[in-house]
Amino acid sequence: MSRNAIVTGGTRGIGKAISVGLKKAGYQVAANYAGNEEAAAQFADETGIPVFKWDVANYEACDAAIQEIESKHGATDILVNNAGVTRDVPFHKMSLDHWRTVMSIDLDSAFNMTRPVINGMRERGFGRIVNISSINGQKGQFGQANYSAAKAGLIGFTRALAQETARKGITVNAVAPGYIGTDMVNALDDKVLASIVGQIPVGRLGTPEEIADCVNFLVSDQCGFITGSVLTANGGQYIAA
Repeated sequence: MSRNAIVTGGTRGIGKAISVGLKKAGYQVAANYAGNEEAAAQFADETGIPVFKWDVANYEACDAAIQEIESKHGATDILVNNAGVTRDVPFHKMSLDHWRTVMSIDLDSAFNMTRPVINGMRERGFGRIVNISSINGQKGQFGQANYSAAKAGLIGFTRALAQETARKGITVNAVAPGYIGTDMVNALDDKVLASIVGQIPVGRLGTPEEIADCVNFLVSDQCGFITGSVLTANGGQYIAA
């Protein structure tokens, strides 16, 4: 039986790799994007994955989009909460807008997306929810009080919801990537990039596809006994207890 997946922020970077990886694994995928029409259109043309534009920080928009997707593809079996932004600045210079923008897109979106699908998953006795956190949600990072707080919040959300849904056949897990070779990271100054790589014991950046493989494992039927877990994928840069 083919299962249906929604990936937020699913047309670029790590999200793109997750969407493509899920499709290759046989899932029907719908990819969300926020505003880059050109990138979304190119993604859809290249992959054949349908794309849907809405603001994950807006609950009503999420609810409406999920209803539209489910009317076309069927009930949501898999949800990957991947959408995220950064507004990096030291806290003493951080504005309320810097804080609220990151919290609403990186953390509130997990509620906005999960709440409309959770009852259906409970009724059907199956669901897979994967929240994309970050190494910086585990250890913190200078200039990222907002981002680190949001990504740490995703881990708490993951662990609490996992306990609530376990007996309903729903697993809730998180992936915490380290530094991944996305276009944004690869565009950094060579000295900055070399400094980052120098902190990673395996001696390289991760690939988006490696994060996608983590997600594919967590949503598989073979992963029904794993819930409330945080899968770290950071090349040994930070080893969480």
